[in-house]
Amino acid sequence: MLIGLFGCSDAFAQVDLSTLDRRMAGPPTQVLVLGSVHLSGLPKDFKHDSLAPVIDRLAAFKPEVITIEAISGEQCDLAARHPAIYGAQGMAPYCRKTDAAKAATGLDAPAAIAEAHKILKHWPAAPSPAQRRHLAAVFMAANDKASALVQWLQLPQAERRSGDGLDDVLVASLEKAMLHNDESLQIGARLAARLGLQRLHATDDHTGDNVAIADEAAYGKAVQTAWEAAAAPMGQIHEREEALIKSGDMLALYRYVNRPDVLRTVVDGDFGSALRDTSPEHYGRLYVAGWETRNLRMVANIREAFRERPAARVLSIVGRTHKPWFDNLLGQMQGVEIVDAERVLK
Repeated sequence: MLIGLFGCSDAFAQVDLSTLDRRMAGPPTQVLVLGSVHLSGLPKDFKHDSLAPVIDRLAAFKPEVITIEAISGEQCDLAARHPAIYGAQGMAPYCRKTDAAKAATGLDAPAAIAEAHKILKHWPAAPSPAQRRHLAAVFMAANDKASALVQWLQLPQAERRSGDGLDDVLVASLEKAMLHNDESLQIGARLAARLGLQRLHATDDHTGDNVAIADEAAYGKAVQTAWEAAAAPMGQIHEREEALIKSGDMLALYRYVNRPDVLRTVVDGDFGSALRDTSPEHYGRLYVAGWETRNLRMVANIREAFRERPAARVLSIVGRTHKPWFDNLLGQMQGVEIVDAERVLK
């Protein structure tokens, strides 16, 4: 019996899916993953105009779907409804309150999400300013400020005012968002508006990385100790990034952080070092498990974003450490071709 179970290796051979789409009808979906620094960590006086060369090159790629590293309104609502799983505050660090938008529109988050889907399904080719203001208000109520900003930016300056569901509070919030250091807004929303897209797709996911740790202090110490072992090469990368940021050459910065050799060093310094942690509890492996679960769910969300758009060009803007996972996982999808970020940013 043992011979029958283990002696025949062919019975356990994996099915190779890499050539399944070899004779697929039509062109592949092209996916460009842009690894980004988190602009929120930059000084408040950071010049957003310095991102123009980056946006120009992304615009030349002509993405038809843009995804961002943000929690969707659906997931924010889900977490709030399950405090036993996600805590009393849900995902408060990642989800803003929608009370002001609800007061202005009369819509809670689920109703606003449904309304946004309904509006977009029948969206005209040449929407009026009133329609854009109304959709922006609905997006705000749906906890999707980034998509609301996409609508706001496509309004003529004279039409950026209250009305059609937007009150003065929501207008002030959108005006503030235009100045916020956030790659989802300063790259994603501005690029989408420039290309005439109607929304962004929030694809971050924190439902699977809330790892249950009995001794959080010990866990934190173990992971920090592992990181310190890789401090030298990581320090060199951070120094180079800081120099590029200080110079104001954001195109050079984005070229640098998307280089494969730089990404390999970053990934090894973070997750490779964690996997080498020798704590009896395997804290480092728990850390990596949470990270990989998050990436798997994020990639599934990205795949959903272009599910009905075969052969589309897709841009995914995400923190640069996610990029190797995204490239690998999305590259396994049928009919998907990963675009070289270095080539696009040349």
